[in-house]
Amino acid sequence: MILFPAIDLKDGECVRLIHGDMTQATIFNHNPTHQALEFEQQGFEYLHVVDLDGAFAGKPINGDAVSDILKNIKMPVQLGGGIRDMRTIEFWIEKGISRVIIGTAAVRDPELVKEAARLFPNKIAVGIDAKHGLVAVEGWAKLSQITAVELAKTFEAVGVAAIIYTDIARDGVLKGLNIEATLELAKSVSIPVIASGGLASLDDIKRILQPDCSALAGAITGRALYDGRLNPSEALALIKKHRVQNNA
Repeated sequence: MILFPAIDLKDGECVRLIHGDMTQATIFNHNPTHQALEFEQQGFEYLHVVDLDGAFAGKPINGDAVSDILKNIKMPVQLGGGIRDMRTIEFWIEKGISRVIIGTAAVRDPELVKEAARLFPNKIAVGIDAKHGLVAVEGWAKLSQITAVELAKTFEAVGVAAIIYTDIARDGVLKGLNIEATLELAKSVSIPVIASGGLASLDDIKRILQPDCSALAGAITGRALYDGRLNPSEALALIKKHRVQNNA
């Protein structure tokens, strides 16, 4: 179980949105690199970064901010937002991104995901952002007609490293993870699933460490970390204890 702290980039700053609405952005740090370093110093092992502007534009927009983060931290980084062609995938992997997250293109061009997973083993993840069970695309601005489970099954056995599942209705509003929907997805495929959207407190950490959530590979936390509802030391200590007990 890995807990991923999230950095969402808008206009070069670290923000959090509500339900993915770009008009409801709260700036938490004007310097994303400083934020990334803080997360690293707190003991986090893997950073989750999203180029929000890129997700809407369909191409990288906050590339300078991402590059600066990569230059200054040692922990691995997974990146999503505006990654919709092989050239961009190759660019970020060459830059040092450990895992590239493909969202909109996974719906529009599934063959791209399959080819990328073949070319870059263990470096390609699929971002599945769902609203009322249907997958949203283009920075969550549009709904597709495919369900989260249907999309996930498309990538079974092609080498995708992980699926990052976000419940849009819960994202940024601290209502707790949608465990039921996330587990339904995790049990439908053999691909590791990372939960996202709504993680609110230490109770959510305790919940995902329960035996029935063993199918989950991790969870992403954003606003709860920024506003102090989730103490990183307590959360990481719980996860470490869980690992020790399960490896005993």
